[in-house]
Amino acid sequence: MFYTEKEKKIELIEGYDVIVVGSGPSGIAAAIKSSESGCKTLLIEKCGAVGGISTTGMMSHFTGNVRSNLYERILKNAGEKNVFKGYASRVTIDPEMLKNTYYEMLSKAGTELLLYTFVCDVITEGNRVCGVITESKSGRRAYKAKIIIDCSGDGDVAFFAGAEYFKGREEDGKMQPATLMFKVGGVDTDRAVFPGSFETEVETEKGELQSLAKKILPYPAGHVLLYKSTIPGTVTCNMTNCVDVDGTKAEDLTRAETVCRSQMEPIVEFLREYAPGYEKCYITGAASLIGIRETRHFKGLKTINETDIAEIESMREDELQEALTEWKEKYEETMTQLEDTNNKINEYQETSESSEETAKLVERELEEANLILGKTDVIGDGIQVILTDNDEVEYSANDLLTLVNELRAAGAEAISINGERVINLTDIVDISNRYILVNSNRVSSPYTINAI
Repeated sequence: MFYTEKEKKIELIEGYDVIVVGSGPSGIAAAIKSSESGCKTLLIEKCGAVGGISTTGMMSHFTGNVRSNLYERILKNAGEKNVFKGYASRVTIDPEMLKNTYYEMLSKAGTELLLYTFVCDVITEGNRVCGVITESKSGRRAYKAKIIIDCSGDGDVAFFAGAEYFKGREEDGKMQPATLMFKVGGVDTDRAVFPGSFETEVETEKGELQSLAKKILPYPAGHVLLYKSTIPGTVTCNMTNCVDVDGTKAEDLTRAETVCRSQMEPIVEFLREYAPGYEKCYITGAASLIGIRETRHFKGLKTINETDIAEIESMREDELQEALTEWKEKYEETMTQLEDTNNKINEYQETSESSEETAKLVERELEEANLILGKTDVIGDGIQVILTDNDEVEYSANDLLTLVNELRAAGAEAISINGERVINLTDIVDISNRYILVNSNRVSSPYTINAI
């Protein structure tokens, strides 16, 4: 049975360059960079706080190997708010401090923010999405912009626009389980165990912890994932589970919330009984947003599959070198374009009738651009780090990349590895157990890292 709504006029708000839907980490990044680029940007969020799963979902920590200047800024700004500095890893999340960090960065960038607002449809012109329809306490409204960025997590904007997709696994539509994160206090963190993966086995006096969890905890819970928080004595638990959940259905989301909450107390009882250091633990809080891992998969121009990954993993060194050479050619093409632009700027400087102050500003911007691209020699105070392989440790590209990001976060403006200048376009890639490629050039131990 269906009901036909009465036709009515709704308020239309225009004038935006960019509208970002969803304020999880991807939406935060899109909104900040859009605003910093000079675009009038509106960020729309359905919850009562920004951050999505990273904050409202009470996520324990950031993961992955990809780095960016914005990501480093977020880690730095959030880390400065932590009371117990040095206790936890810099990627460990304090949800409340991360919220405040996001708010401050959005405000500084000039992003307009709209919370408690749900996007329920889109406005299209031909095959182009040019706006969204929202529902909130303010009523039904329409917002239009030149560009709409979908960071909703489930691809709601793309779905309303009619983009082609499938849910879950292609063969049966099954989706990954939902989880409600929660925290426990009263933990003796000096004695506590912190299994960080399903494969992490912890032997105790009463048996192996993961095996005990599978036998004792109410199905589909049955694993132990425990992570340090930013506060001593408090631990983040990733241990609830609800299966057969479609995160695009309100009924399934409701069931996931209630099922996961019903598992929290048995989990705490299990930890008190079997996990060292958790004998006196208790629940201090739970996420206000259920964690959904998978819903719609949209069909794009290219879909990476298992065969693609296997081909990459089996690439010989010469094939990898060829692939990197292609990227180097693209880099050199970009440098050529930059040189052409610089030549034009020089011409403008010579012929411009503008004031001397404007000419100096152009020159200063050119110097900054050359500094960023590693085309300017840098002199100043700095540090030198030398990493040498030995019988106990062999350094990888990921180790060098982590060190570079740490140096950047500490304020380094110029970095080199074995004489190779590291800039934003620099590739640092393993090619064997003896060599690493930096800027498509082979380097080996000892690795000398200079930073100014």
